[in-house]
Amino acid sequence: MRKKLSFINNRFKITGGDMTHTATFRVRYSETDRMGYMYYGNYAAWFEVGRVELLRSLGLTYRKMEDDGVILPVRDFTVRYFKPVKYDDEVYLETELTVLSGPKITFDYVLRDAHGNKLCTSTIVLVFCHKSSGRPTRAPQELEKALKSKD
Repeated sequence: MRKKLSFINNRFKITGGDMTHTATFRVRYSETDRMGYMYYGNYAAWFEVGRVELLRSLGLTYRKMEDDGVILPVRDFTVRYFKPVKYDDEVYLETELTVLSGPKITFDYVLRDAHGNKLCTSTIVLVFCHKSSGRPTRAPQELEKALKSKD
């Protein structure tokens, strides 16, 4: 199904199929805890990889944003674990851009095993801010243009 992008009152609401990126990971020994499970803090690093690569696929890099004076700190981070991930497991992270509203951007994540079983889900909300002041700002125009061109 193709994603549908709606632009209503300066808010992009994305539903349906095209604003996604899938990354493949294999759990390294250094990412596990004493129980043999991937340490919970390492999931955030994987989510960042998914987010960065999705934005890159839309033509926007963190480096360019920061060079242009915009940073993107995390505002909200939620995660729900269903099954543990263990050393040497191969997993697939689906990252989806779901909302762009004013200074906020929302990504949803699903981590699956090689059989397609859901291992965890997450939602992360970030805020575009001026690098010098830390105050919220609108999303870069390049991102809005890229989203409109996908519609």
